[in-house]
Amino acid sequence: MTENTKRLVVCIEDEPEMIELIRIILDRGNFELVGAVGGQQGLDTVRRLKPDLILLDLMMPDMDGWEVYQQIKADAALKAIPVIVVTAKAQSIDKVLGLHIAKVDDYVTKPFGPHELLTSINKVLRLDL
Repeated sequence: MTENTKRLVVCIEDEPEMIELIRIILDRGNFELVGAVGGQQGLDTVRRLKPDLILLDLMMPDMDGWEVYQQIKADAALKAIPVIVVTAKAQSIDKVLGLHIAKVDDYVTKPFGPHELLTSINKVLRLDL
């Protein structure tokens, strides 16, 4: 992968405003963001694009993030794609469940700062900061 190659990130989120905020943050880095509103659209988008990284909200009306995550990890073609949970569920038990039980790659709680999100993405993708 060359220096100029953009990393493809799919953001699965039920709030279009949050997708746009993340798009603005990722434009600072070498990332292309594709937004998907809701769990089912998110799964369809991930299956179609096979991105470098998935940003996943947990609380969505049609299909919650854990269900989306389980389906991704159950799919041989998708299970190696790293997933960062981006959620307002900031309780420490949720973070423990996410990082240690479900084995998500990282867990960012809303509200977050641009630096926090980019640091998490760079860490998970093992990019030089």
